[in-house]
Amino acid sequence: MDRIEEFRQDERVSMPLAEAGWESQGELFPVTQNLPVPVPGYLPVAAEPAAEPAILVENLGKQYGSQWAVDDVSFSVPRGATVGLLGGNGAGKTTTIAMIMGLVIPTIGRASVLGHDMARSRFKVLKRMNFESPYVAMPAKLSVRENLTVFGRLYGVPQLKSRITELVEEFDLGDVLDQATGQLSAGQKTRVSVAKALLNDPEVLLLDEPTASLDPDRAEWVRACLRKYQRRRNAAILLSSHNMHEVEELCDYVVIMSYGRIAEIGAPQELIRRYECDSLDEVFFVIAREQEEGEGEHWQDDAS
Repeated sequence: MDRIEEFRQDERVSMPLAEAGWESQGELFPVTQNLPVPVPGYLPVAAEPAAEPAILVENLGKQYGSQWAVDDVSFSVPRGATVGLLGGNGAGKTTTIAMIMGLVIPTIGRASVLGHDMARSRFKVLKRMNFESPYVAMPAKLSVRENLTVFGRLYGVPQLKSRITELVEEFDLGDVLDQATGQLSAGQKTRVSVAKALLNDPEVLLLDEPTASLDPDRAEWVRACLRKYQRRRNAAILLSSHNMHEVEELCDYVVIMSYGRIAEIGAPQELIRRYECDSLDEVFFVIAREQEEGEGEHWQDDAS
């Protein structure tokens, strides 16, 4: 399958998978909407106006039938920042990312990337962003070299051969360059996927489990490559990961979602202090438990 088909009201839209693979660079800067109390230290204090965020999510919502997969979510990602988008299964992360990429049309609200509403004008920014997920397979019969070449041409990368050579060296892919991608190990596929994501030198990068299937040394090496890239490009990164050690290491802020809404937002170390926990992992479980108890009370109220 090399295309994604999407239903928008009565219209079916078909698009190449390559278009769905754009990654975005941008910085995520939290806002306090949907929080019970203001979050100290996260709003700009300088008198001069802040630069426009790379990713801006405003009152975003998506309804399927009577169910809200995402319900009134707002946050932003500044340039040069990494923001973690966290949550358990069914929290709404995937739908939120799909709306940020312009693949799903919001029911309410807006997702903007580099100043463009992605539901209306995403094609204006696709070459400036990219997306990485080890769970989105590249054509298995093509070699690593062929895959990088095809995606590079789709992205319109100048001096493509030189760019591929740089990334092959950086991600240590020389030994597998002419192997069929489908024959690679899971860890090798992950490195190819990250290299593909950086081909077009994106300003906005969406990362989904960027170190999945990698051993600890390789994972740390990939994280170092991403930090180096971000510093050079001043890129904005939105990171979705279940690896809380990775989130603590990479993210300036985290947005924790539950039942389609924002449950918490803040810097990892600030959340650890606020919840009096030893790690972000522990914070995540405390919030998840609180949300489950609250949702249970909600259903009891509805039934009474």
